[in-house]
Amino acid sequence: MFDLYIGNKNYSSWSLRPWLLMKHFGVPFAEHMVSVAGRDYNPALKPLAGNARVPSLHEDGFQVWESIAIAEFLAERYPAMWPADPKARARARSISAEMHAGFAQLRTAMPMNLKFKLKGKPAAPEVQRDIDRVVEIWEEARSRFATDSGPYLFGDFSVADAMYAPIVWRFHVYNVDLPPVAATYRDAMLSHPAMREWYAAGIGEHEAHAHYDKLADEYGGPR
Repeated sequence: MFDLYIGNKNYSSWSLRPWLLMKHFGVPFAEHMVSVAGRDYNPALKPLAGNARVPSLHEDGFQVWESIAIAEFLAERYPAMWPADPKARARARSISAEMHAGFAQLRTAMPMNLKFKLKGKPAAPEVQRDIDRVVEIWEEARSRFATDSGPYLFGDFSVADAMYAPIVWRFHVYNVDLPPVAATYRDAMLSHPAMREWYAAGIGEHEAHAHYDKLADEYGGPR
């Protein structure tokens, strides 16, 4: 069985990805939570992962870190985690890598915080560019690859959906206005049982960190 080390569910967007992927595909694992207090290098996490970050997946003491690497490691044993069609699979890998490496402006402006329910505000131009690119990705995947096979980016749930799950929560929490296709996909993801499980655990947490919470007033306060 695997051991998955994750951060606080209210805050740790990176941790959500492998957790959701493993939950959806029924991969057995033991969950271990560590605090994500502080935004800099944390030497206390070095025993858990070479990069001193979470998430980190352990198997018999062997460590795999970075959410995209964890997904690839798991998909070698559970091939259904990627689309079966070669072109769909290539596109899913492309957009997953883009998500892992990009969208810095969006991440910074809208940090993960499940306890927020905000009125929203017009995004800065650089943030709106990231939002527009996410919408473009979602719409292209749904229109070209999903057909009628399911509600997710490539029809059936895949690594790509797990990689974009934190953005789904950001769009929901910060009340980002989305066009119909993207909004329908967001709602399908929000209805996923494992997403609801993560949310319930996150809002029940008591640990709070001011540097994650400070943007509430900037986005119009509670809605």
